[in-house]
This record gives sequence, structure tokens and C-alpha cells, in this order.
Amino acid sequence: MKKVTLWCMTLLCTSLTYAQEATTEEEGPTEAEILAYQAMVDSIEANFVYQYGSIELTKNGEKLAQLEVPEGYKYLDPEQTNYVMTDLWGNPPQEELSMGMLLPAAMSPLSSDLSFGVEIDYSDEGYIDDADASGIDYDELLATMQEDAEAENKLRIKEGYEQIELVGWAAPPFYDATTKKLYWAKELKFGTSDYNTLNYNIRVLGRNGFINLNAIGDMTALPIFEQDINTILSSVDFIEGKKYENFDSSVDKVAAYGIGGLIAGKVLAKAGFFAILLKFWKFLLIGAATAFVGVKRFFGGDKNA
Repeated sequence: MKKVTLWCMTLLCTSLTYAQEATTEEEGPTEAEILAYQAMVDSIEANFVYQYGSIELTKNGEKLAQLEVPEGYKYLDPEQTNYVMTDLWGNPPQEELSMGMLLPAAMSPLSSDLSFGVEIDYSDEGYIDDADASGIDYDELLATMQEDAEAENKLRIKEGYEQIELVGWAAPPFYDATTKKLYWAKELKFGTSDYNTLNYNIRVLGRNGFINLNAIGDMTALPIFEQDINTILSSVDFIEGKKYENFDSSVDKVAAYGIGGLIAGKVLAKAGFFAILLKFWKFLLIGAATAFVGVKRFFGGDKNA
């Protein structure tokens, strides 16, 4: 599969600048540049191999769970997901491959209207004791998380990075004690951006850890995700022997935190409160989307796009 070239990155950034600042057609990219860019995008998209139906989810060669690709979605395998995350969306290289990615069926990683993607991964942090779940005050937990975020932002600014504000719950946490599945969503503001970001989190608890389904998108994706949340939740389960109820206290590791800690992100304390968000932040996806808006605006498309 071809990698995105430096020329492409430059064109994306140029198109982004034009889309944000240009006031006349003459200031936009040339038609030849647009055609070359589109040809490159088409070439990249032609190499993706999407899967549907039943998918075995593995980590380091071990089968852990089964995914039934939800209706309206498609799946990319770990290698292709790594390519999307690092080469196309500009994230730092990952130490290990994830379990893959879900995308809306009608879109590709470079679609101009792609509002979110869902990366699937596994954390072997140990068995999560859910005894605290019923007693959590989520408003109080949010306030604590916001305080942690403010403290983290002081370090981020000092190191030259923009701050990330935790605005609030986009969807309050919900834990199903029967299925051992948990979800919540945060609304975030990156720096001085005019648009807030959605971070939707799903956790499926198992015997030795949990499956992460993390979606990053803009806030317009919230109603779409809310509509599909039950379908996505029911699409993933651990295989027999790896399920939550298979836990054996005599041999299995227990995580150092419960449901509250899992939501608050204490598992990421050593790496920083927002480390996982940086991993999934799609800088180039936003640039690509804006570039396509610029194309429509400057070359015969919708002038009000």
C-alpha cells in the first residue's frame, strides 16, 4: 500500500489554509493540484480491503474475542488500521498493532464527510472489580476529572502543547452489570478551536483485561453514535475462557482500579491524563475534510459549503 507523500501532506496543509482564509477563487489550489490529489486518494482507497460478518479479534497472536461487524459498518484489519492511524491521520507510530477499526460502511478513511472511526484494542490490565459501579457519583467524578485535566494542561502548555479542556459529559457513563459492558462520552475542546471534539468510549470487561472501542470525531457525530450504541455494544464479546465470569482469583491478576478508575483514566496516569486522546486525534483527517470542502468551493461546487 502506498504511503502518503510529503507532497500530499503539503497539499493538505495548503488546502486547509486556503479553505480557512481564501476569499476568491484565484487564491485556491489549481485544478491540476486537485486532480492529482484526488488521483492519489483514489489510489489509496483502492488498496483497502474491508471485511464484514464474523471477525476474530486477536492480540499478539492470541484470539480473545469475536466481532460481528454491525450493520452499517465495515472493518479494517490491524495492519490497515495502523496505516490509517499513522500514515494517513498523522498519529505517532504505535508500539503494538490494535485489533482493527470500524468505519461507517459508506465512507473510507479519506472520505471528506467521515465524522468518526472506531479503533478497537485490548488492554491486559487485569480483572476489573465492578463492585464500585453502583455507588459512583458521575457528576463528582467529572469534577475530579476536570481538575486533573487542568493540572495536566499546565504541563502541556509548559512543554509547548495546546491545552485540552474537558468540557463535560457528551453522554454520561452507563454500566451494564449483566453484560459487563461500559460506555461514556466526553466533550473536549482542543486549544482555541471553534469546534468541540467527541471522544466516545466503550469498554467490554473480560477475565484478564478489557476491550477498548474508542471513537474520536466532531460533536455532530454524537447522534449517529447514540443511535448505533446498542448495536455496537452487542457486536463484541470475549470468547469462552476469556469472559468476565471465567475469572479465577487463584491465578488471575486483578487491576488496581475499578469502574470509576477506568472511566477517569487512572490507567493512563503514567503517560498523562490525555495520552490516549493524542493517540486517536485525527489531525490529517480534519485537514483532508477541509481540503475537500475547498475543492467544492473553488471548482464549481457549492459556494456555501
